[in-house]
Amino acid sequence: MNIYVGNLYFEVSENDLQQIMEEFGTVSSTKIVTDKYSGKSKGFGFVEMADSNEANNAIQSLNGKVIKGRPIVVKEAIPRSY
Repeated sequence: MNIYVGNLYFEVSENDLQQIMEEFGTVSSTKIVTDKYSGKSKGFGFVEMADSNEANNAIQSLNGKVIKGRPIVVKEAIPRSY
């Protein structure tokens, strides 16, 4: 399952995000979205978890949790439509 994680503190790294999510299960990949010109974080990212039960548990447990002073938004990612 692909999970959207928003309202992240701009200094949160992909490793930080992976460690947070691994408390709930196996993480396949993490990606912090960055500005293509400055390289700075845009404050959101995506996490891929293979097990949907683990992913749903992470979503329910982490949505609204304060990480580095900011309440994060965690929900199932909506696939892009082109």
